[in-house]
Amino acid sequence: MQQLSTLLIIPTLFSALVGIIGLMVGSFLNVVIYRLPIMMQREWRKECTEYLQINSEGASGADEAPFNLVFPLSRCPGCNTPIKPYQNIPVISYLFLKGKCATCGCHISMRYPIIEALTAISSIIVASHFGYTPQAGFALLLTWSLIALIFIDIDHQLLPDSITLPMLWLGMCLSLFNVYTDAHSSIIGAVAGYLALWTIFHLFKLATGKEGMGYGDFKLLALFGAWLGWQYLPIIILLSSLVGAVIGISMIVFVKHDHNVPIPFGPYLAVAGWIALLWGNDINHLYLATVGL
Repeated sequence: MQQLSTLLIIPTLFSALVGIIGLMVGSFLNVVIYRLPIMMQREWRKECTEYLQINSEGASGADEAPFNLVFPLSRCPGCNTPIKPYQNIPVISYLFLKGKCATCGCHISMRYPIIEALTAISSIIVASHFGYTPQAGFALLLTWSLIALIFIDIDHQLLPDSITLPMLWLGMCLSLFNVYTDAHSSIIGAVAGYLALWTIFHLFKLATGKEGMGYGDFKLLALFGAWLGWQYLPIIILLSSLVGAVIGISMIVFVKHDHNVPIPFGPYLAVAGWIALLWGNDINHLYLATVGL
């Protein structure tokens, strides 16, 4: 145990260990990103069926089979062959198999190793920034949650409450111990974060008749307010809006993205909040120095 503690306080070794853990977590996040929306849809369908008192005897048997983050075990989408443990090593298995199923040769999306690598890299950045501290551990939990939220929002334009709300409450609990901010700033931050986007949402809807964002975005900004305090909300909103505008315009101009098709705002908000978590204090000081305050 003493040797493990000694290894962990060495920055390079600590970051490397966190990177390996990040790879494994990234593999699990691939499961969460794919399955959680399906689980939500099944639950909604079940609730609607019960509420409308619809006879579900003719419902698909697929909805009756267990489907969660553990079962069924991972299978090839082409031939339905179970994936063996040695074929599921993050990044390495994908490279060894050349991005194809070992049984049928079906192409495997490159997105899986990208998410695994992204999780590992972002985990290393967090570990390097905070060092071997409680702040690093909680920041890793938030980072992994944000990666899941980003890709679920990209795929389905959803920010699941089952991820957002527990992390919001965790941020408020951490404020009781001044991990990132104090309780006073955290509570105000959560309320102000939610109300800020709620107000923008209704002003935009009043002016255009359209909904510019979803309620999940309100909760996500409230999450960052709870974790970092109300002082960081302006920089998070500014960064997310700037990144969203640049990427949105670029997609319309270069990718010919239909401007009538909504682009989720959650990923930009999540990236901006993560940047604020790591370098928000430096950015705020730079901004104040620039404007002469």
